[in-house]
Amino acid sequence: MECTIKWLEDGMSFLAQTSTGHLVAMDGAPEAGGNNLAPRPMELVLAGTGGCTAFDVVLILKRGRHNVTGCDVSLKAERAESDPKVFTKIHFHFRVTGKGLKPEAVQRAIDMSAEKYCSASIMLAKTADITHDFEIIEG
Repeated sequence: MECTIKWLEDGMSFLAQTSTGHLVAMDGAPEAGGNNLAPRPMELVLAGTGGCTAFDVVLILKRGRHNVTGCDVSLKAERAESDPKVFTKIHFHFRVTGKGLKPEAVQRAIDMSAEKYCSASIMLAKTADITHDFEIIEG
């Protein structure tokens, strides 16, 4: 995996190009010289972690032949007060929609992601206390 980051020479804006050819803009906070035109890099780390685990949960449920029709996850994180301002706590709240989903199946999918498959959350667990909960929505 590779990525190239280019400073846009205007404040603290950067453009990342991934190895798959996608572009992602990043910007700093105004108090750090940014223009608030794009997400902060650490926001993207958190978003990527949410995407990684949601991907896993949906895939695990589908492979288990569960009738999952939707999945979203909200993440709330706390960071250290001093540099490096690593994540110290992250809570994941999953809302999984489907027909006849069993709580034990959803819990198993979340646990498998957290313990085995989600590289991002497993990496962040080295510095952060990570917790999860979920709700099932019939539909």
